[in-house]
Amino acid sequence: MSRSLYPKIATYSEEMLPVGELHQIYLEQSGNPTGIPVLYLHGGPGSGSSENHRRYFDPELYRIILFDQRGCGRSKPSPSIVDNTTAHLIGDIEVIRQHLDIEQWLVCGGSWGTTLALTYGVAHSDKVLAFILRGIFLATRSEYQWLYTQTGAKNFFPEYYQEFVEHLPAELQYSPLSGYHQVLNSNNEVAVISASKAWALWELRLSTLEHHHIGMAHIDDAHQALCMAKVSSHYFTQHCFINENYILENIDKLTAIPAIILHGRYDMVCQLDNAFSLTKFWDNAQLQILPCAGHSGFERQTIDAFCRASDTMANFLAEQ
Repeated sequence: MSRSLYPKIATYSEEMLPVGELHQIYLEQSGNPTGIPVLYLHGGPGSGSSENHRRYFDPELYRIILFDQRGCGRSKPSPSIVDNTTAHLIGDIEVIRQHLDIEQWLVCGGSWGTTLALTYGVAHSDKVLAFILRGIFLATRSEYQWLYTQTGAKNFFPEYYQEFVEHLPAELQYSPLSGYHQVLNSNNEVAVISASKAWALWELRLSTLEHHHIGMAHIDDAHQALCMAKVSSHYFTQHCFINENYILENIDKLTAIPAIILHGRYDMVCQLDNAFSLTKFWDNAQLQILPCAGHSGFERQTIDAFCRASDTMANFLAEQ
């Protein structure tokens, strides 16, 4: 029988935590204050956390910690790309850990959240009890090309890709990633809003096998779309501020840490081959290929696998 998300729960703590001179990040806790500390890292970059991310975890067993990364969601200012790099976010995670007086925690994430989790683990492996990661993204050149050029996902979704590039002026359509970055950082407010919705729609259409006929009307949160587009394009045009193959080249810093890795076979945002490559070099990582899942964290098979993984980890960590 397939598992569903745990029931909705309220937070027991919400706060705005200063990080640096400009930014304050939204930070929340729910579940059991004396339970296993678990940090969930949202995707994007720039999508913000969801109350449904709490529901991957048994609230009786886990102290569930979510935050909105710099420049998005309920964090302030948002959207913002000032002082916003992977190194800044890794630093913010450490500020949170120290602020909450946590020695070690289970680190989880989806999509871009896996990139951030892995780079945090490389920098602070002694702070990580274990990982649960869904939809691996290694921030390599081939992954950007897959999403934003003529040679990847476009070949599966040609009509959606055509809509995606046609939101740009003709002279920018040959390089959509840099083109969107240019438009999203322009002073044309109408063009910025239109481009941000088109950016969000392209990824949403690629993300799920379970929902069809997704159109612009489904992009109903203009602020979230703007944060997602502006922050993502900022990161992707800078190769997420890490060197090519950075994660695989530093895999030795992670191999002692246990991990459950979940990846949909039909993930059209993050290719399965990246998860496969990662686990080839990681003896303590278990890859579960979900045979009827795409990229979204809230497809039925992915929910089932993630909730089972969090239960498995709770039992494993309780025995340590």
